[in-house]
Amino acid sequence: MPPLNLTQLAIGERVQHELLVVDRVEKTQGNGDPFVLLTLGNASGSIGVAPIWSNQREWADGADRGRVVQAIGQVGLYQKTGKRQIHLAGPLRVLPTEQVDLHAFLPRIAGGTTRLWDWIDRRRAEITTPAVRRVVDLFYADDDFRLQLEHTPGSVNGHHAKLGGLLLHLFEVTSIARNMARTMNANADLVVAGALLHDVGKVEAYEIDGGGFGYTPHGLLLGHVVLGCLMLERRRTAAGRAICSDGQLLDLQHMILSHHGSLELGSPVQPMTAEAEIVHWADEASAKANDMIESLEDSELFASGKEVSDKRPWRVGRRIWRRPDGTWLG
Repeated sequence: MPPLNLTQLAIGERVQHELLVVDRVEKTQGNGDPFVLLTLGNASGSIGVAPIWSNQREWADGADRGRVVQAIGQVGLYQKTGKRQIHLAGPLRVLPTEQVDLHAFLPRIAGGTTRLWDWIDRRRAEITTPAVRRVVDLFYADDDFRLQLEHTPGSVNGHHAKLGGLLLHLFEVTSIARNMARTMNANADLVVAGALLHDVGKVEAYEIDGGGFGYTPHGLLLGHVVLGCLMLERRRTAAGRAICSDGQLLDLQHMILSHHGSLELGSPVQPMTAEAEIVHWADEASAKANDMIESLEDSELFASGKEVSDKRPWRVGRRIWRRPDGTWLG
């Protein structure tokens, strides 16, 4: 049976598919009776399940977060929110863990990763400063790091929150920053290196956690910004030779530590060089544009059929406008 596209389900459509339990919430009615709320998902997105009331509570037995279940039911509408939900026709069948490839149920970037790696490797080859190239290669010439990076999301539940999302984000940030450096006559080698290194800490900060993405203990206790700087220092020390000068190392460390732009947003320092400023704004451009694009693609934000979203998507913080089909500006 082909995978179910949860974003295109029509009201009344029958569902009989294997889905990941993305979330499970136990609640109690005013009269004290318990009920269960489930969110199911796959690589295309997620959808809620109509409340499983106390008289059918066994239908959700074993359907814990991170388990894969076979759901049989019909798509309906939750009137209070206008969102679609699955109305179950019977108990959920929980699949044995050893029979499930969890990665297959998680969202992933479109188009694969080969083109992204090819582009990034070409940019590495263009770095003309040998020491800066050597620092970048401490990570990007390491096959184990490349494999980890390819399976790391860009965030836990925000921008680029997909398998391969971090790789796509690094491609976007490097592309934007490289063009900015050329336009502003900044040091392109440093900017490309800073863009490629700025989020390496996310490889150790994020993990696949049950029904989705979560934080590792290192991610919670240190955060990806500081982790990136520590990872750079570890790899430089392990190389056992003079990879770069102290000044070059300081430049690259500064770009990692300052890429969020302000203390309030998680950077221990603010950008103090033109190259660090460029990497910061390239990072912002990639993240914010992704938030906008994915919000515009969310059909539930436009359930009323209007051009302007019915509410403010949390990732954008304001209502957004989707151009009517078939119309263009200019």
